[in-house]
Amino acid sequence: MQTDLENVTSASVRSRRLLRSAVIHTCSLLVAVLFLLPLVWTLSMSIRPVGQLLPRQLEWIPDPSTLSNYRDVFDVVEFARFAGNSLFVTVIAVPITLIVASMAGFAMAQISRQWRLRLTAVSFVALMIPLTAVWLPRFIMMKELGLIDSRWSLILPAFFGTSPFYVLLFLWTFTRVPGDIFEAARLDGAGVFRTWAGIALPLSGPTVMAVAVLSFVRYWSSFVEPLLYIQSVSKMTLPLGLQALLQLDRTNWPLLMAGAVMVTAPVIIVFLFAQRTFLDDRLGPGRLGR
Repeated sequence: MQTDLENVTSASVRSRRLLRSAVIHTCSLLVAVLFLLPLVWTLSMSIRPVGQLLPRQLEWIPDPSTLSNYRDVFDVVEFARFAGNSLFVTVIAVPITLIVASMAGFAMAQISRQWRLRLTAVSFVALMIPLTAVWLPRFIMMKELGLIDSRWSLILPAFFGTSPFYVLLFLWTFTRVPGDIFEAARLDGAGVFRTWAGIALPLSGPTVMAVAVLSFVRYWSSFVEPLLYIQSVSKMTLPLGLQALLQLDRTNWPLLMAGAVMVTAPVIIVFLFAQRTFLDDRLGPGRLGR
C-alpha cells in the first residue's frame, strides 16, 4: 500500500515537472518568435526588387527575389569605408574596455567592504544620469582635446571603462572568488598586476565575454557619438552610413533593409558564438559582503 502511494506521488511530481517544463518552453518559444519577427521582416524586405509595392502582410520569401540590393548598397554610399571605420573603433575600444573595467572591478573587490559599498553607490548614481545630460560636456571636452572629427573621439570612453555597469559586472564576479585564492597568490609573491592577470581574469571568463559582447554592440551600433563628433564623410561609421542611405532615398526600403541586415549581422554572429560562454557560471556563491 505504501509502495503504491509512493509510486502515485512520484508520478504526480513527474507530471507537474513535465507540465512546468512544457509551459516554460512554450513561453520561451513565443518570446523568441516575437523578437525574431522584426529580423525576419528585415531580411525579407532586403531581397525584394526595388520599385515594387510594399506587401500588406509578411512575406517569408518574396516572389520575385533578388540579392542585388546588397551589391547596390556599396554603389550608393561608401559602405565599405564606413564598415572599416566601425571595425577600427570596435577592435581598439573593446580590448581597452575589458582591461580598464576589469582592473577597476578588481581594485574595488580588494578594498574594504565599506569603501566598496560607497563606490558601488557612486557607480549606480552615475548609471542613473541621462545620456542627454552628458552630450554637451563631452562635446566640449572633445573639442578642447582637439578630437572633433577624429575616430579617437569614439574610442576615448573606453579608457574610462566605457560604462560603470561593466565595472560592476567585474566587481560582482571578483567578489564571488574566495578571498583565500588571492591571499595565497600574495603569499607566493604575486603582485597586484600578476594576481589580476593570472588569477582574476582566467576565473572570470563568462564576465569577460559578456562585457566584450556588450561593448562590441555599443561601439559597433553607436549613432549619437559619431553624429556629434564626426564631420567628414570619410570617417563616418555604419550607423551614420545607414542614415545617409535613408536621406538619399527615403522610399527605397529594400536597399535600406539590405544595409540594415549587413550592419546587424555581425552583432548577431558575435552573440551566437559567445552566448555559451557568458551564460556559463563556473564561480561559487556570491561573496559581495566578504
